[in-house]
Amino acid sequence: MSRNLPTAKEFIEGITSGDRILLSRAITLIESTKQKHQDLAQEIIEGCLPYAGNSIRIGITGVPGVGKSTFIEAFGNHVIKKEDRTLAVLAVDPSSSKTRGSILGDKTRMETLSNHPKAYIRPTPTSGSLGGVARSTRETITLCEAAGFNTILIETVGVGQSETAVHSMVDFFLLLMLAGAGDELQGIKRGIMEMADSIVINKADSGNEGAAKRALTEYKNALHLFPPTESGWIPKVATCSAFHNKGIDEVWGIIEEYMRHTKAKGYFEQNRKEQASYWLDESINQELHRAFYGDPTLKNKMGNFRRKVQDGTVSSYKAARNLMQIFLDNK
Repeated sequence: MSRNLPTAKEFIEGITSGDRILLSRAITLIESTKQKHQDLAQEIIEGCLPYAGNSIRIGITGVPGVGKSTFIEAFGNHVIKKEDRTLAVLAVDPSSSKTRGSILGDKTRMETLSNHPKAYIRPTPTSGSLGGVARSTRETITLCEAAGFNTILIETVGVGQSETAVHSMVDFFLLLMLAGAGDELQGIKRGIMEMADSIVINKADSGNEGAAKRALTEYKNALHLFPPTESGWIPKVATCSAFHNKGIDEVWGIIEEYMRHTKAKGYFEQNRKEQASYWLDESINQELHRAFYGDPTLKNKMGNFRRKVQDGTVSSYKAARNLMQIFLDNK
């Protein structure tokens, strides 16, 4: 990051006029751990808020080998062919500090999408902290929307909690699955399936069509066992072949139907408000965590209390209460 940074006003004006270089530099500020960068980033985000919110935010997750990058390429190209649609693709991956998530490597394979003037692909660097990565992704969504991208696709690269984090920042959650890989429901957590607004079975080609149809029936039956969704939406199941570009239009059709349904019911706006409230709580938790563990007095005492807890001379609850009291007394 150059020392001669533009002002917040210059960043905001550049981003809202579609300057991708300034958009990328602003996202880098969001991801920076330097306080001066964070301060500038927050000023930029605040200035971009009035221009944000006018998008469809789509989360996508799937089992390893499901063909997410091929699907994103095919789906993204379908979206940007529409006259009124532009696309930003982001990734959330707190799992690996080396790979930075598959999308970084996949960007070179998404040649059509990454070079298209209506598309923007941005990998989220990993930091080993889901909270930090998720926060920066949510803030990046704001900047991308302010830059005029009205379809935001967020890929979960890591496993476990990353799906929950992405679900809490998107309007529509898509679960990509495979057919013909043994028990269709094996290895899929019930919680992830319950979050899905649609399950799409990819690679329904090359003689695998029959297995895909059977899987479609199985997933439909499985979804009926789940309680009704808060929005009243009944999750849809579809098949596609991203490689052969078949069924992609049906997936987009499901998303459009979902948007119409949730907006008519008033759920869309209410869900956005609840998500904003959730991220306020998360931000408070992160700030408290940072302040607590960054307190120099506590750093000196933490080791002593930790040893006592390990030795069994003090309970973890009492140690935590004592440390919290020391922290509050110093404020």
